[in-house]
Amino acid sequence: MNTLLRGKDWIETKDWTVEELETMLEVAWDLKRSFALGRPHRLLRDKTLFMMFFEASTRTRNSTEAGMTQLGGHAHDLTPDKLQISHGETPKDTGKVLSRYGHGIAIRNCFYGVGNKYIKEVAHWSSIPVVNLQCDVDHPCQAAADLMTIREKFGTNLKGLKFTVSWTYAPSYARPLSVAQGLIWLLPRFGVDVTLAHPKEFYLMPHTVELAKKFAAENKTKFQIVHDMDEACKDHIVIYPKSWGCHQYLADQNVPEDEKKKVGMDLIARYKSWICDQRRMELAAKEAVYMHPLPADRGSEVTDEVIDGPQSIVFDQAENRLHTVKSIMALTMGGRP
Repeated sequence: MNTLLRGKDWIETKDWTVEELETMLEVAWDLKRSFALGRPHRLLRDKTLFMMFFEASTRTRNSTEAGMTQLGGHAHDLTPDKLQISHGETPKDTGKVLSRYGHGIAIRNCFYGVGNKYIKEVAHWSSIPVVNLQCDVDHPCQAAADLMTIREKFGTNLKGLKFTVSWTYAPSYARPLSVAQGLIWLLPRFGVDVTLAHPKEFYLMPHTVELAKKFAAENKTKFQIVHDMDEACKDHIVIYPKSWGCHQYLADQNVPEDEKKKVGMDLIARYKSWICDQRRMELAAKEAVYMHPLPADRGSEVTDEVIDGPQSIVFDQAENRLHTVKSIMALTMGGRP
C-alpha cells in the first residue's frame, strides 16, 4: 500500500489508485477516532493552506478550515475579491506566488467548462499540492466522505451493494454536475453497483459516464442509466437524490448564454415529480438509507419526513467531510518526507 503521498494533488479521484484511496480512508478513520477522543493530532503544525472559494460554501469551507486548525495549521479563507484574480491575475501567477508562501492550495470553482481547467492550471504551476474543493467535473472531497459513510453503515466489502444517484427537482438551473459525476466513477472501483437516474435532458458530461462504464467493467461491478426515479429506487440500498443542472444539454444544443437560464428553468419545471418522498423510500430495500451532500432543497428535492427520518444519514455524511479532508491534507501536505 502506497503511503508516500506527500506533494500529490487531489483533483479527481481517478488520479489516485485504489490503494492510495484506501490509505486516505484508513487515515480518515484514525483521525475520526482522535477527534472523538479529544486526542491531539497536530500533523500539520505551523503549515498554511490557501483556500480559494469562487462560490458559497458551508460544509466544504468549514470542514477544511476547522480541519486545518485541528491539524495544527492555519487556513486562509480567500475569495476572488480578496485576490488579484478579480483584476485579471492568471492561474499561473497565482499558483507560483502562493507556492512561495505556504504548503497547500485548495480551490472551489464550479463554473461550467472553467472550474476544472482553472484548478489544473494552478496545479501545473504550483510547487505545493492542490486540493479540489469542487469543480464542474468532480467533487472528490464529497465522494470520499460518501464512501467512508457507506462503509461505516455497510462494512468495507461493498461488492454488490446497490446504489442509486438520482436527479431531483430544485428551482435552480445552475447547480454543478460534479457530485453525481464524482460518485459514478469512484464507487464502482470499490465494488458498488451504481444506477444513475435522470430525465433525458439532464445527462452528465460524456467522458465521466464513459469512465464510470470503464471502472465498472474493470472491477466487475454494474453501472446503468435509467430515466425513471421509481425504477432507480426499487430494491436499492443507498438512495442518493441530488439536483443538478442541464449544462451539458444546453451546451450540446448551442443555447446562447443569455438564454440558458430561461431554457434551463423551463426544463426543470417539467420534472417537479422527481422528489425523494416516503413512497420512494419504501420502494427501496428494507435496510435502505437516504444520503445527500447538503444543502437539500426541502420540499423540492426531498420531503422533511425523509431527510429528518430514521433512514437519513446526511449528518453522518456531513461530519465525515471533516475527517476525510483532514486525511487528504495530512497526507499531501505532511506525511513522510
